[in-house]
Amino acid sequence: MPKGAIFGLLGPNGAGKTTLLSILATLLLPDGGSASVLGHDVVTEPFAIRRRLNMASGNASFVWSLRPAEVLAFYGRLYGLSGARLRERIDDLIERSELGPHRKTEYNALSTGLKQRLAFAKALLNEPEVLFLDEPTLGLDPDVSIRIRAQIAELRRVHGTTIILTTHYMREAEELCDTIAFIKGGQILAQGSADTLKRQIRIGDVIALRLDAPAVDGLATLPGVLGVSVRGERVECAVDAADKRLPEILRWLVEQGVAVRDCEVAEPELEDVFVELAR
Repeated sequence: MPKGAIFGLLGPNGAGKTTLLSILATLLLPDGGSASVLGHDVVTEPFAIRRRLNMASGNASFVWSLRPAEVLAFYGRLYGLSGARLRERIDDLIERSELGPHRKTEYNALSTGLKQRLAFAKALLNEPEVLFLDEPTLGLDPDVSIRIRAQIAELRRVHGTTIILTTHYMREAEELCDTIAFIKGGQILAQGSADTLKRQIRIGDVIALRLDAPAVDGLATLPGVLGVSVRGERVECAVDAADKRLPEILRWLVEQGVAVRDCEVAEPELEDVFVELAR
């Protein structure tokens, strides 16, 4: 995985996403196999990488009575920060996370969105080279989710941080990730870019046609057509690539003397891939 890349892990509950992140973050020992982060084995060389990485969870939990600055100060000291450097880092992260108005609020009294922002701020304390994010926008309002996704994109763009994140949100994965892997039962079922995955499991583009003669025999035999279904007046053709197949289909219909009254093209969603692989 190249430096500065964002790698997404998707999968149903219990697939092993959080377990994998915890192993890579040296928080859990694997039952078998091997893994390395930043060139170091996570089992035999954990102390060589712990200060160079960090992790944030969508289900973060801190001591209920601590205030945001106190939470950050505690974890900052664990990463070797102290004195003026620690105070500067806390002030910067509180400002960037828009937690300033809540400096004196105990953790237990913070809203879910503010708790998530604090967890994300904690994960940036040591300016990690590798950042693990376990469902960072879980249960958040859309406006808060947008801000956190913007921060994630900025980390990669400005600081070159390598990020591995788990998410249940397909749009989030498509927006942020260079590479996406689907995991189920601890096994990676498919991996690649969003577009590659859609093609890999043959969930193609859909060309929806409204024709004078909806029941057209022969469409399914045309090159690149993965399937044909009739829905009332509409004929839907799943194809491997709409930009290539649409002209061929229209040309064939003209040759058959069938008039096309309307035409729409829709690309498959990453969620379709998820549903297909999760079966």
